[in-house]
Amino acid sequence: MDCDKCDREAVMHAAYSGLHLCDDHFCRSVEKRLRRRIRDDDLLPASATPDDPQVWLIGLSGGKDSVVLTKILHDTFAEDPRIELLALTIHEGIEGYRDKSLDACLELTDDLDIRHEVVSYEEEFDLRMDDVVQKDPESMAACAYCGVFRRDLLSKYAEEYGADKLLTGHNLDDEAETALMNFLEGDVAQVAKHFDASLAGFDERSEQDEFVPRAKPLRDVPEKEVALYAHLENLPAHITECPHSSEAYRGEIQKLMLSLEENHPGTRHSIMAGYEELAKLAADEFGAGEGKRELNECERCGAATTRDVCRKCALVEAIHAV
Repeated sequence: MDCDKCDREAVMHAAYSGLHLCDDHFCRSVEKRLRRRIRDDDLLPASATPDDPQVWLIGLSGGKDSVVLTKILHDTFAEDPRIELLALTIHEGIEGYRDKSLDACLELTDDLDIRHEVVSYEEEFDLRMDDVVQKDPESMAACAYCGVFRRDLLSKYAEEYGADKLLTGHNLDDEAETALMNFLEGDVAQVAKHFDASLAGFDERSEQDEFVPRAKPLRDVPEKEVALYAHLENLPAHITECPHSSEAYRGEIQKLMLSLEENHPGTRHSIMAGYEELAKLAADEFGAGEGKRELNECERCGAATTRDVCRKCALVEAIHAV
């Protein structure tokens, strides 16, 4: 099949749009969608200047999503003095998994000449995810612990490094799965939080001085297209599932989403289009007045939390108590 944009052979067919694209037009399409998201979400404010540049911290795991995000951001802003890119890799302590991902991170950041920092659960919390899986005092899936720990370190180091934005490589599948999970759990407050924290444009978000704001520039690109881009661009991505991820509720939602998309192309886009409208209404309701929960400082680490002791500290203490 020929590319719909030229006479070269197509390397992919997007069932949701009907387009057939060659390698060149496909890669340009991915880059265009990411850059459009940056514009639509107002990631680069007019106040950014070479004398007062924006620092963007990228959560670089070494997987396909964060590697593709880092590569396109570098290609877009490497010569722009208004933007300074910084990559942070978090080592969870999973035997035979994160070490290979870290190698991919080091190779990429060396090639692109991007500052790269590495932190670990072991250094920060005196535990490894492999230990957590063995102890698991609350009978939770590993991803529940890991998600809390990872978010904590991303926020902590984004603040420590003086970042203006925290960018993660969440793709369209990730966001549609999160939307569906929030619906199935009936968590309207979480829907509002999701919108205000990472879906709304920066001109729409409520003020949150406690956290470095997050952005997801890849959230319009399906997961398989991100993987294909990484392959075509020969990027050093480590494309292997975490050995503990099979226990996660998200895994069930992922299977459901893949089935829906296969039978009804465009389902992910439709979910996100409707979800963002509903999430904005929820944010308008929960984002102000009585609906907005007051934040305190964690008694253990000083992080912003609605509890006396933040979720991260409570989980760490529970693990060490076993």
